[in-house]
Amino acid sequence: MSKNSNHPALPMAWVEAELRLAGMLDKRMIELLSAIDKTGSINQAAKHVGLSYKGAWQMIERANNLAPKVLIATATGGSKGGGTLLTPAGQALLRLYARLEYRHQQFLAKLNRDLLDDPETMILLKNMAVKSSASNQLFGQVSDFTTGAIHKEVNVRLKGGEHIVASMTNDEFDSLGLKHQDDVLLLIGTSEINIVTDAHPYRLSARNSLKGTVIRVQHDDVDAEVFIRLLGGESIVAVITRDSAESLILNPGDSVLAVFKSNAVILGTMTNTDPPVVVAED
Repeated sequence: MSKNSNHPALPMAWVEAELRLAGMLDKRMIELLSAIDKTGSINQAAKHVGLSYKGAWQMIERANNLAPKVLIATATGGSKGGGTLLTPAGQALLRLYARLEYRHQQFLAKLNRDLLDDPETMILLKNMAVKSSASNQLFGQVSDFTTGAIHKEVNVRLKGGEHIVASMTNDEFDSLGLKHQDDVLLLIGTSEINIVTDAHPYRLSARNSLKGTVIRVQHDDVDAEVFIRLLGGESIVAVITRDSAESLILNPGDSVLAVFKSNAVILGTMTNTDPPVVVAED
């Protein structure tokens, strides 16, 4: 990339693809041919690319049978004791693949650079690339925040219009560098969510209350997982005791509230090029 490029170096490939010729000549086959060219031995070449001797021979026979000219020749005897060599056709195939692979990588690099100029696509890809052990991952946009002596409360608007309040220390807020309209990732542990139904109303002290519909309920001898679809189409999961689930008499289609405290929410920010990488245990 030139020094005058407006884009930083790409930290990851959003678009990936492998070059394959004639449906079967892929990178591994080319690596095997290249190893044979360097070692003069199918056995050594197979070890180099992580194949068994039999597996390497099968690939070679398939390539030789499909190619218009023989790619590999095996010699016996002679001053060097024989060995396996690439034919001129095999050498030409290596050179062809190298040229095509170079162009292929240039094409992919251009696609990935072009994606940086498409904000909507980048938001979609970043969301899909999140790595976290938390079951509940929601995406939203910072709408406002309030500052206290020690803590900040960040108000995040989900795509369905609901709002979630996340509480954090001022130092945590500063480290994230959050601003109005920033895209953020919200992680909520399944055990942090309580469920309220119309049949079991309560006075709620928790800051967050999301309306939703029960999708399904799965339980074992102790706990129950309640899957809830929110107004915007996102899904969240709450883990409650089996006794609680049975007392609530939850069924698919029931309207419920998913209730959780502001300090149960972990926020992750979206950088210009990197997907958020946040690890949080349920």
